[in-house]
Amino acid sequence: MISIEQQVAKRFHLLSAFLNERTRRLLGAAEAKSLGYGGVSLVARATGVSRRAIQTGLKELQEAPAGAMGTARVRQPGGGRKRTVNKDPSLESDLERLVGDTSRGDSTSPLRWTCKSVRKLAEELRGLGHRVSHQLVAELLVKLGYSLQANVKRHEGEDHPDRDAQFEYLNRQVEKFLAEGQPVISVDSERQRTGRGKP
Repeated sequence: MISIEQQVAKRFHLLSAFLNERTRRLLGAAEAKSLGYGGVSLVARATGVSRRAIQTGLKELQEAPAGAMGTARVRQPGGGRKRTVNKDPSLESDLERLVGDTSRGDSTSPLRWTCKSVRKLAEELRGLGHRVSHQLVAELLVKLGYSLQANVKRHEGEDHPDRDAQFEYLNRQVEKFLAEGQPVISVDSERQRTGRGKP
């Protein structure tokens, strides 16, 4: 039968390659606390961690607020899965090309939008060999300066003669407000129709 001291030594040895000075001290303190009276001496013998370090670890455990141990950063900066855009450099340009023929607004103006659904765009991008979801497409569109509009059947007729002038004026106002650091809110509205083809 394995003694308690041997069990502690075995557990500590299994983890020792992953421990830094602080975590060695805290693990030793946790083992000592779980053993109760005489635990500090037993853990010191089993692990080689000094009694003083284990006592310091016990104070740290006692003084730490509940849940505080989980707040320290575990993953190194830059760790984790790489963003799809970084792994797939042609993704944004392909998305721009797909949206280009259905987008509204001048590409240099601050107001741009598309009526294509993000699911349809994701499907087309997958057809080009990109691994994307509709959520990623929506994020990229916002990053590229687009706003998504609902697909609503629009009444097609002759454009108002001042239509272009109106949008040019709106774009100038948006640029002016943005340059001044003022907020800009976009509201899309249409006149409600009472009957077929009648305004």
